[in-house]
Amino acid sequence: MVPDDRRCGHVVRGWWRGAGLDGATKVQVMDSKRAMPSLTIGAIGVVFGDIGTSPLYALREIFNGHHPIPVTPGNILGILSLVLWAIMVLVTLKYVLILMRADNRGEGGSLALLSLVVTHARSARLAWVVSMLGIFAAALFFGDSMITPAISVLSAVEGIGIVAPGLEAWVVPVTVLILTVLFAIQRRGTGVVGLFFGPVMVVWFAVLGALGMVEIVRYPEILAALSPLHAVAFVVDHPALAFLALGAVVLAVTGGEALYTDMGHFGPAPIRLGWFGFVLPALVVNYFGQGALLLHEPAAIESPFYHLGPSWAMIPLLVLATLATVIASQAVISGAFSVARQAVQMGLLPRMLIVHTSGHEQGQIYVPFTNWTLYLAVVALVVGFQNSSNLAAAYGIAVTGTMLIDTVLLGFVMVLIWRWRPLLAGLCAGTLLLVDLAFFSANAIKIPQGGWFPIAMALVSFTVLTTWRQGRRLVQQEIAAQGLPLNAFIDMVGEVHRVQGTAVFMTSTKDGVPAALLHNLKHNQVLHERVALVTVETADTPHVSELDRIYLHRIRNGFMRVIVRYGFMEDPDIPSALKHCSRFGESFEMMETTFFVSRETVIPRLSRRLFSDWRARLFAFMSKNATSATDFFRIPNNRVVELGTQLVI
Repeated sequence: MVPDDRRCGHVVRGWWRGAGLDGATKVQVMDSKRAMPSLTIGAIGVVFGDIGTSPLYALREIFNGHHPIPVTPGNILGILSLVLWAIMVLVTLKYVLILMRADNRGEGGSLALLSLVVTHARSARLAWVVSMLGIFAAALFFGDSMITPAISVLSAVEGIGIVAPGLEAWVVPVTVLILTVLFAIQRRGTGVVGLFFGPVMVVWFAVLGALGMVEIVRYPEILAALSPLHAVAFVVDHPALAFLALGAVVLAVTGGEALYTDMGHFGPAPIRLGWFGFVLPALVVNYFGQGALLLHEPAAIESPFYHLGPSWAMIPLLVLATLATVIASQAVISGAFSVARQAVQMGLLPRMLIVHTSGHEQGQIYVPFTNWTLYLAVVALVVGFQNSSNLAAAYGIAVTGTMLIDTVLLGFVMVLIWRWRPLLAGLCAGTLLLVDLAFFSANAIKIPQGGWFPIAMALVSFTVLTTWRQGRRLVQQEIAAQGLPLNAFIDMVGEVHRVQGTAVFMTSTKDGVPAALLHNLKHNQVLHERVALVTVETADTPHVSELDRIYLHRIRNGFMRVIVRYGFMEDPDIPSALKHCSRFGESFEMMETTFFVSRETVIPRLSRRLFSDWRARLFAFMSKNATSATDFFRIPNNRVVELGTQLVI
């Protein structure tokens, strides 16, 4: 592992990049201690947006949701104690203190954890199991990223009903308008908007703490809920109610997984400092303030968060809450862009257009397909569910499912990488797993009320990811079966006319002769003086050093094989990568180089290799609509010759 102080060496001016961004621009600053305040503020603005907006609806859903808990003093103390210790166990212990140690070269998240564990897997079966778990966790994330903007913005805008009850009919239209603007500006990048993320969220958490503290000072008896005995007593005295309550208590920890996912952008030290020094106290104080309010004003359960504020502050509070939820939504959207790019690099999704929105920060990206797919899903959720209470039923299942898978993967990390004794690893991971299972089970009963949506979206995403993964494997097998051994090919073409210049043939395999080379020779009956067979590989690490970027092997008769390696958080740029060949005595002048790429047309056939005919057709559709290799690898359009080939799978 890289020590925490080394991970603080990010560009300080780039802390606003947004959640899910790859953090590829990681240069050392002169003094990491000077960097820490800026990184911490950046983490507060990006990492904690989701969990920071949970006070808007968490306690309201527990006491006034689909399975309401009676608002009695004993229940309030018991529920507050459950909320507090859920945050301490699931977020503080599991993610902040344990999982942040399981980094993949500084990066976190389900796919990074998947790559880390697969690398150390001792058998192909274990690697397959871990791969399926990691892929399903990524699929659950896409479902979660649809619900988070909908419930966050909707819960904030519902404050209109508190400020002006006669305007309740405008809640849904205003929410849709805000979300439309939010998704529309994604193509412009988050750099400018992100400048305000940190300061706004600092104000938000400060207001959370201040509002809660006022009520705690008025009714200090609420502090009794700090004792876990109240949570235990509530569970023992009301086991059925406690089980139902867990389905809503989990709303207080949604976004906890983002602390681990976004670790690569700031490093664990700033996230831990922001969590323990500012965010955790603010959240706990606000929840306890809401509890103190409910002890003496049970009717405030309509919206305990907004009732914490004085009447004159309702409109400013509504504006601030809306800004905070927009920031939380922005973080999730940017995270979806990053996960989509990782999935493309890891061979789980077809090539798609990825737009870099900043000339200075490589991490700022925009993925149009992901953006507008999310937008349609989010708007459909808002219009279909109408209020945040209905959406809350759909929210917990995706989060608890992701947390459950993270715990299983953590168990593998403990044994395979940290070399813990199986008994100790089983005890630690097993305890966390029991907690996750309790929350997941409590949310599973809400499937008919809306929990079906994230499950359905996760299953669709999982099917797409695994279909593309399996389909590409079959394509590789088919290409290999049709290919010729390279040495035999070189012997066969000894008398073929050679023309000046360099030909670069992009090939997905490191063996055999590319189909584009065979087609070019068949139709043009010439070869270039130099022929480079270039294959792009994705490593199991987020980034690859420039020294390890290129592997070049001269074969004979002007042929060479070049392997270009990228991390799963990096974007391929073949012309730029080929410049590194100068270390091996080979140079590529773009005006003297022609790139040949093969456009594969996949023809599905009845076959059990893809489990069903419809999956073969799905793969063929995705393959047909994938972004061209020319654009994806940033090859100059005026230097490309594209040749088609048909593959039957």
